[in-house]
Amino acid sequence: MNTVAVVQFSSQAPVEHNLAQAYDLLQQAAAQGAVLALLPEMFLTLDGKQYNAIAADPQYVQRLAGWAQELKLWLVAGAVPMLCPDGDPRVRSACLVFNGEGVLVARYDKIHLFDVDVGDAHGSYRESERFAPGSDVVLVDTPVGRLGLVICYDLRFPGLFQRLRDQGAELISVPAAFTYTTGEAHWQTLLRARAIETQCYVLAANQCGWHDDKRRTYGHSQIIDPWGRVMSELEEEAGVAVAAIDRPLLADVRKKCR
Repeated sequence: MNTVAVVQFSSQAPVEHNLAQAYDLLQQAAAQGAVLALLPEMFLTLDGKQYNAIAADPQYVQRLAGWAQELKLWLVAGAVPMLCPDGDPRVRSACLVFNGEGVLVARYDKIHLFDVDVGDAHGSYRESERFAPGSDVVLVDTPVGRLGLVICYDLRFPGLFQRLRDQGAELISVPAAFTYTTGEAHWQTLLRARAIETQCYVLAANQCGWHDDKRRTYGHSQIIDPWGRVMSELEEEAGVAVAAIDRPLLADVRKKCR
């Protein structure tokens, strides 16, 4: 069995501060035997004013690739701002997957954008003002199984998860910056439902805590098995959760639930 990890922390405005947090926690994941680790959505920063500059600077992708190579870790870099391939002045929210040699092997651009009135201190969220949506369903073969990629608000769209399952997904990663208000109400319920529906392992890495005086995320990053059981879960502090992927269990669940 192979070990996977989900990483949780609270991104602040300074990018270098967040990079230091991410690297430290990835080191902890590798030390615990993880062969694949997932970072949260927008772990570089949740300060939208910096997204275009980050997307235009290749150093960030290069640094992530270097970490994967150094730690010999498959790194699922939750979501980072990337340039739009079609020239749209907005950026894409992109999940980047690096193999253990530091090679970028997959990119998924978030399809469902979070344009929602939440009722928390932040009030409303309009991702489409800064982000352009992607359209492609993306999977990648990894040492722990065939991994389907989604990002945060995609969690509320079971059709996308079913398309991933139909294309052979055995695990699905969910990097997120789920708000505290919606997270407390729905986060684990939706994660467990997606695991049960698809009979996949679900790896969920969420942001946590306060990011400024208005924005708070829920935390509770976790790993769920194909039967919907929570194998490992954090609370509301920075940390790493790990679990072993049991391929015979996956096969058994799918055999019983056909």
